[in-house]
Amino acid sequence: MADKYVYLGSSGLAEKQATTTSTGTTDAGKIVALGSDGLLDISLMPVGVGANTRVAVASENLNAGDLINLYNNAGTLTARKADATGGIAKKADGFVISSVTSGQNATVYFDGTITGLSGLTTGAIYYLSTTAGGITTTIPTTANYIAQRVGKALSATELIFDPGEPIIRA
Repeated sequence: MADKYVYLGSSGLAEKQATTTSTGTTDAGKIVALGSDGLLDISLMPVGVGANTRVAVASENLNAGDLINLYNNAGTLTARKADATGGIAKKADGFVISSVTSGQNATVYFDGTITGLSGLTTGAIYYLSTTAGGITTTIPTTANYIAQRVGKALSATELIFDPGEPIIRA
């Protein structure tokens, strides 16, 4: 529940609750409050402010933190785990922060920090792994696999996602 404040209106003083989400112009001028997660709801932000995401149907089960490849499946934008063994066709386009079951909608993030990982070496550069959805500090060297830089570890549990262009290995 959002904090309340005292409001001076035409009928005198009244207690009101701060707004945690916006429905548009009808909420103009209202006092806002942080949500239960301690953050402002995206509905309170102007257009263009917020995470750079796209919703796509998952073609397989996706785990939180997986690197994702987006592709056209009969006219439908579809998300699957990125995989260095799949060549350019499975390069890393983004990542998911929540697990998604095959056939459900996945929100794919194109930039930001992947959290909840483990065992990363702070400051190390990571590449797309030959394990679908994963990362590695070892650059794949097998012919026809891809070498794609995907980011840098900020801590043992966080990776800043900053994908490079994939290179097909000879």
